[in-house]
Amino acid sequence: MSGIAQQGSQPAGDLVKIRGLSKWFPLTKGFLEQLHFEGGKLVRKRESVKAINGVDLDVKRGEALCVVGESGCGKSTVARVVMGLLEPTAGSIEYDGQRIDDLSAERLMPYRRRMQMIFQNPYASLNPRLTVKQALEEPMRFHNPGIGNGELKDKVQDVMDSVGVDPSWRERFPHEFSGGQRQRVSIARALMVDPEFIVADEPISALDVSIQAQVLNLMMDAMEQRNLTYMFITHDLSVVEHFGTRVAVMYLGSLCELAPTRTLFETPRHPYTKALISAIPKLNRDRPAHIKLIGEVPTPIDLPSGCFFHNRCVYANDRCRVEKPELHSVDGGCRVACHGVQEGRVD
Repeated sequence: MSGIAQQGSQPAGDLVKIRGLSKWFPLTKGFLEQLHFEGGKLVRKRESVKAINGVDLDVKRGEALCVVGESGCGKSTVARVVMGLLEPTAGSIEYDGQRIDDLSAERLMPYRRRMQMIFQNPYASLNPRLTVKQALEEPMRFHNPGIGNGELKDKVQDVMDSVGVDPSWRERFPHEFSGGQRQRVSIARALMVDPEFIVADEPISALDVSIQAQVLNLMMDAMEQRNLTYMFITHDLSVVEHFGTRVAVMYLGSLCELAPTRTLFETPRHPYTKALISAIPKLNRDRPAHIKLIGEVPTPIDLPSGCFFHNRCVYANDRCRVEKPELHSVDGGCRVACHGVQEGRVD
């Protein structure tokens, strides 16, 4: 996969830069909902789900950056904030050197064509009232209203051919297809406007295992042929090992490790990453023994102090409980947010 990511004529460098990104979802919106009695006194208390907490992340041109972590870690929220579907609570997002998170809808429009998204559920992401032909034509007509019917027809045919969509599907509706077939149509729709950057949010998790590889191969072929850059959101590390160029590991809305794919799987540094990789089903004995984490995942409403992972980490000490670790560079092109790694307490 790393060989695929390096092909094409695009210059090297960062395409997307995320700095200090946070996203909180308020639970108590009204003033009266925020009032509570504590110790016999009326106090105002605001509660929020802290989905993302100060994430710094770069996506390089031509790579497939995989963002992984267990359910609720904030990886899908990162995807939606980057795509402008959600407004960030704090932080900034740059695309090709231009900050885009604070742009108006009108000024953001040129970037909408360059950035496309593939959603998790192929049964919900397609309009049931549109045929395949209409679903593919819609984004092209929106972003290029002056396109002629002949040119549009050729474009639809070209994209359908590139993703293996049968020409006979043109006049059929989404309910007539399987999940894998629908996801092919969704990928075709994303490719219609010739994007540079695609965010894929769990694109194969709703599909049968037998067709997951077909969809992944399709995405890899599109990456090579069209010089695409991916942000690939997933919880399946076995997929990441074969698809990703680099891997970002998240826990409770915070980034705990960032490394090239091979390096991450061969020498994971963060204790949480070690536990994740040890949980991958294995047929050989080369994989590390399964690491069983202690404790429960804290609620994102009331985050723990210090390192968010300290209550489940066997290496945690007093510093881990009071001081949140920052990402720091280690050998192998890795960055790790762990006091134990920095101090040499974690191998």
